[in-house]
Amino acid sequence: MANNVEIIGLGAGDINQLPLGIYRKLQEHEGKVYVRTLDHPVIDQLKQEGVSFDSFDEVYEKNQDFSSVYQEIAEMLAEAAAEQDIIYAVPGHPMLAEKTVQLLLENDNLHVSVTGGQSYLDALFTTLRIDPIEGFQFVDGTSFKRSVLEYRHHLVFCQVYDAFIASEIKLTLLEDLSPEHPVTIVEAAGSSQEKVMTIPLVELDQSSRLSNLTSVYVAPVPDTELNHQFFRLREVIAQLRGPNGCPWDKKQTHQSLRQYLLEEAYEFIEAVNAEDDDAMIEEIGDVLLQVMLHSQIGEDEGFFTIDDVISTLTEKMIRRHPHVFGEAVADTAEQVMDNWQKIKAEEKQGVPSLLSGVPKELPQLTAAEELQKKAAKVGFDWGSSEPIWEKLHEELEEWREAVEEKETMEIEKEFGDFLFAIVNLARYYKINPELSLNRTNTKFRDRFAYIEKQTALSGKNMGDMTLEELDHYWNEAKKME
Repeated sequence: MANNVEIIGLGAGDINQLPLGIYRKLQEHEGKVYVRTLDHPVIDQLKQEGVSFDSFDEVYEKNQDFSSVYQEIAEMLAEAAAEQDIIYAVPGHPMLAEKTVQLLLENDNLHVSVTGGQSYLDALFTTLRIDPIEGFQFVDGTSFKRSVLEYRHHLVFCQVYDAFIASEIKLTLLEDLSPEHPVTIVEAAGSSQEKVMTIPLVELDQSSRLSNLTSVYVAPVPDTELNHQFFRLREVIAQLRGPNGCPWDKKQTHQSLRQYLLEEAYEFIEAVNAEDDDAMIEEIGDVLLQVMLHSQIGEDEGFFTIDDVISTLTEKMIRRHPHVFGEAVADTAEQVMDNWQKIKAEEKQGVPSLLSGVPKELPQLTAAEELQKKAAKVGFDWGSSEPIWEKLHEELEEWREAVEEKETMEIEKEFGDFLFAIVNLARYYKINPELSLNRTNTKFRDRFAYIEKQTALSGKNMGDMTLEELDHYWNEAKKME
């Protein structure tokens, strides 16, 4: 039983590009030659010379995606090869952008041989007058991800069969490039039917010159047009810290930057509270700046790089989400958190104390909340709100007694106990005490600013006004909210 498949390439689109040996093989072959598609100029010319072909064009028509098309073609060829040796012809070179060829090569039941054929890339480089050694990326227009595109290199999309594929390419490119960015459409490169046209990106899917011989070329894009991409941010930070960089940035250390990370985080929280999208973009960018500066300092000192930071984070996210990346099941947010904590506990084995994972540098309200959460995980917690309310009143009374006794240290201590009890109660009701206080501080600023404004308009001095007068403006501000 024969299982031989010989795959040959038909060249880029002109019979003059067909190697003599391939031409003779097709002429001398008895029976039909299988072809992926009849939509190729060489096939029309060979038909006139008596060569018969059996195509898979109907497979394209009945399937909705290309992966299904290629899989079915490969299966049909394998079935045909079980009966007799076959020749399968594809456009261009068999080893260039031919998924069906790869599927056939992966079939262990077939004896597959690949016989030349001119690749259209040589003709394409000549037509575009580019040297691929400068950096070249070849992308299947029917299947690619935006994240893989390297705009700093010569970029070529092949298999741009129709307006739908061109539209998908256009929409992806528009996420990074302007609508007027020039792109070049190349049809049948190197053949007598060759056509080249440069148009604005936004018009890419409006061209009528699209076929299986169409490629789309994007010239290398200047770095200044790619400021939204991560590599540019990394380059800018490295330059700021470099020999000819900024004196302020160059002198910073992990220690000197600590305060800025806290400040920027709180400014982002303020933007979130204000529901200000533009401010959120700017402030979370400032937080990212701190991450990048710390990472660059780590790289400058030879200890770690941003790659280490990203790799560690990525691996942790995968490891702690087995319900997404593994076989575990978690249908609710509570189950997710349970899994997270169990995995985290396994990772932290050998840590001396359950509470050691709470940084001492945290804002103290946040630290109190985190300490209580840690203790609650081993059952050191109240199960209802009543005893927490009782504890709160107990701590308030003890603080009042300390105030009456005028013992400064005791007053401070009892006030701390009172705050700790408040945090515990807030935690029970799922309220973040730090964010709650932040909202109140913001509200106080806004109302006090209103008092200042109204006082100035009245021509009075705040220091000369009574509390009742000031409170009047306070209540006005409150009503306006």
